[in-house]
Amino acid sequence: MSTAVDGPHAFAVVVNDGAGRGLAARAWPRLEAAMRARGLKYEVIRTRSADEACARVRALPPDVAVLVAGGDGTVHGVLPAFVGTGRALGIVPLGSGNDFAGLLGLRSGDVDAALDRVTRAARAVDLLEARTPLGTHHLLNGLGMGFDAQVSALMKRAPARLSGFGRYFWAVLAGLRDLRTGQVRVHVDGREVYVGPSCLVAVMNGVRYGGGFRISPTSDVQDGQLNVVLGRALTRVTLLALLTKVLRGTHLHDARVVHGHGREVQVTWAQPMHAHVDGELAGEVTALHARILPGALQLLSLPH
Repeated sequence: MSTAVDGPHAFAVVVNDGAGRGLAARAWPRLEAAMRARGLKYEVIRTRSADEACARVRALPPDVAVLVAGGDGTVHGVLPAFVGTGRALGIVPLGSGNDFAGLLGLRSGDVDAALDRVTRAARAVDLLEARTPLGTHHLLNGLGMGFDAQVSALMKRAPARLSGFGRYFWAVLAGLRDLRTGQVRVHVDGREVYVGPSCLVAVMNGVRYGGGFRISPTSDVQDGQLNVVLGRALTRVTLLALLTKVLRGTHLHDARVVHGHGREVQVTWAQPMHAHVDGELAGEVTALHARILPGALQLLSLPH
């Protein structure tokens, strides 16, 4: 039974029962016990629907902070309820993809470490806003077009015994068999930074994706900048070799990689390419415009 959310350190906890193939649901009793042990006041919002979670968050009193128990997808799903509100967000990483939490130094399933941070003062971090012909999205971590999105789609077909990085790597190997390259033009702050063949373009606020691939190692979620990373013309062999560098975050000096940073980016493809936002598929598009929203989210989960 949850307690009323009033007074200091009052929270609502969004539990995505489907996150991490049920990890969040299984971990809820442990999370609830840890919150009670700390004397935290809370109510629980249990749902599998992002729209329902957003509606219930919007209905909360404005001073109630929200803890999201799930992964990158769950956080992404509730972000619309936070944009422009000043409501504080905390993350308890209990999903199959916890890359933004990893950036913060939080490990999947470590409930105690996550709760140790949520009674500190919230601090402002940046968000991404991405617009495509199919809609507008707000993101905390990042987006990918081309191979990245193809991998996100394939992860849904990965063997059930795999989790986290294992699922992503399985999808990478499957995606290499059907590698697609298209002509792309990329502008950052109105300046053309690349035109030519590419199989992937990533626009990042965070550092990593795929359970540990450090695609944008120089990103800083408090610098008011987005980061763009793309691969030039790559074969299956050269892409696989490059991904080993991405794991270590040492790829930015590779001649096959183009990267830059700024406040906005325009990506235009000659043919439709798959896109994902925070790991969630966003359809096939030929154009995308993204901009940084400096300090648009109050986050409780930053390290010291």
